[in-house]
Amino acid sequence: MKQLLTLVVLCTLVLFSCKEQTPDASKEERTIAQYTIEQFMDNESAGANGFSADKSKVLITSNRSGINNIYSTPVKGGELTPITQSDSSSIYGISYFPKDDRILFSMDGNGDEIFKIFMKDENGIKALTPLEGVRTAFRGWAKDGKSFYYGSNERDPQFLDHYEMNIENFSSKMIYKVESARDFNAMSDDGKYITLSEAITTNDSDLYIVNTETNEQKKVNATQSGNGHLDFSPDGKTLYFSTDVGAENSYVASYDIATGTIKRVTNNEWPVFSYYFTHNGKYNVFFTNEDAKTVMNVTEVATGKTIDFPEIDGQSVTSASFSRDESMALLRVGNSAKPTNMYAYNMSTKDYYQLTDVLNKEINADDLVEGKVVRFKSFDGVEIPAIYYQPKQANANNKVPALVQVHGGPGGQSTLRFTSNIQYLVNHGYAVLAVNNRGSSGYGKTFYQMDNQNHGDKDLKDCIAGKDWLAQQDVIDADKIGIMGGSYGGFMTMAALTSAPEEFKVGVNYFGVTNWMRTLKSIPPWWASFKDALYEEMGDPHTADSIRLKQISPLFHTDKVTKPLLVLQGAQDPRVLQVESDEIVEGVRKNGVPVEYVLFEDEGHGFVKKENQIEASKKVIEFLDQYLKGDVSKLEKTDL
Repeated sequence: MKQLLTLVVLCTLVLFSCKEQTPDASKEERTIAQYTIEQFMDNESAGANGFSADKSKVLITSNRSGINNIYSTPVKGGELTPITQSDSSSIYGISYFPKDDRILFSMDGNGDEIFKIFMKDENGIKALTPLEGVRTAFRGWAKDGKSFYYGSNERDPQFLDHYEMNIENFSSKMIYKVESARDFNAMSDDGKYITLSEAITTNDSDLYIVNTETNEQKKVNATQSGNGHLDFSPDGKTLYFSTDVGAENSYVASYDIATGTIKRVTNNEWPVFSYYFTHNGKYNVFFTNEDAKTVMNVTEVATGKTIDFPEIDGQSVTSASFSRDESMALLRVGNSAKPTNMYAYNMSTKDYYQLTDVLNKEINADDLVEGKVVRFKSFDGVEIPAIYYQPKQANANNKVPALVQVHGGPGGQSTLRFTSNIQYLVNHGYAVLAVNNRGSSGYGKTFYQMDNQNHGDKDLKDCIAGKDWLAQQDVIDADKIGIMGGSYGGFMTMAALTSAPEEFKVGVNYFGVTNWMRTLKSIPPWWASFKDALYEEMGDPHTADSIRLKQISPLFHTDKVTKPLLVLQGAQDPRVLQVESDEIVEGVRKNGVPVEYVLFEDEGHGFVKKENQIEASKKVIEFLDQYLKGDVSKLEKTDL
């Protein structure tokens, strides 16, 4: 689950003192406008999915309609032209076809994560993988552009076998059948080799290379230490993979397929995020995860020259995807105070064109807050990184309430990226500390493994230490600090309210795990290959581990909850079932403490429909205004 649920984008260390963050009282303070959640949710979320075959258009996925749909826009910018108009399930663009204007996209059923692949052409929309209940995943175009690869669990719900679909007649054939707890990674350009990974722990895996002509399999790594496929060389003779053998953080290594020789390729200080070659091998693209920020390095292979990309409006380029002829790139540009926009970039002329403008025109960018990386010591001296968002209106004479936010996972990471929900809270006078507690990714394998079979204990104490750090800031009202989080962060919220009930004033639980035995027994079938590794970290619910799992499951300790609670859940969630939230609400209400429950019938693990996002955020701010900003001690114990 760590690898599957983790979000990866990341950020440079910025240490700062309270003095630096406290406005100079001698200076006249600018009035900060307060915006509604509707205004914040009118910040568009948009990403580019590739160039058309003639590079005249770019495919865009955007939620401007209130739900994700796909659009096209001219390569030099202009209006977004709708291609789909779904009003129920979100649609995610995959790409244009390599040689014509047909389009691939994917869609699930209201968040059930059973994705299918569709084609849009002049005749309408056609489901290319239509089987009921079958999950499919696009895996890339063939080198010649005449077919594409995808995974499908139509043979066995536990395994996504590897298929190839011909785009002339849309016939499919199985390329590789997955018959063990191994996941397909990628295929070489010539189709001769594929790689498979077998999870040993949530950090470590074995990597195998398979000759599709002879079916011979070879194990790539000598030791189980953070191994993962990255890319094949353009000539198909070398495999590049990530490993942390002999190091705290992962780096890139090469594997000579003919000889089996392994060599270290990069000397990065921070963990590798991605490493690949562009379509014809002209450029090598290398990403690292540097203290919660993604850093990109692009090299021209023939010369070894580093390619510099422009700094746009004081923001950094966090990713680049290239056209098949490598003459153009699509750039993602943004930071924690400015939402991500997409640009088309000409590699020869250095000209760039803005394709999206996602910030709501009603919002003054100067009113938004940039996150800062901070560090504090936990109960045992371990240094914990976090991202701090301080309201601009906060000062020593105007102390504000605060929230400790816990990311999903286990093993996720809070990163320096723009989030409308955080900006909304900060704009309304709530400081936010997004804690990367022990067990978070991005800070080395030792830190990553510190919470193994210790969840809800030391990692929770890290969050409490974050609360204590907030309480020491002279702009924070130390008596008004709450905790919130989603998924694993939702579990941490409930763990705080049940095992440390007096530490936080309120809790906001987004679809959090509350009964680990049930959740670990009911993981989606397509996660079967990762189940043993997850059990190794969390514990096996079928063994004596169930005793500890019950001890840490908040559901069985609801009588300890004394602070107000808000729970939000999607009814279609396949990871954290609705019953998890139903039962925690029922249990806490027996205590007579304020409890509010918001259930969305048409959402899954996370809320993607704009109207639901607005309702959820309204409920959160109303709840916090009453029970965190207000004097909780004077409120009567009653159900909301």
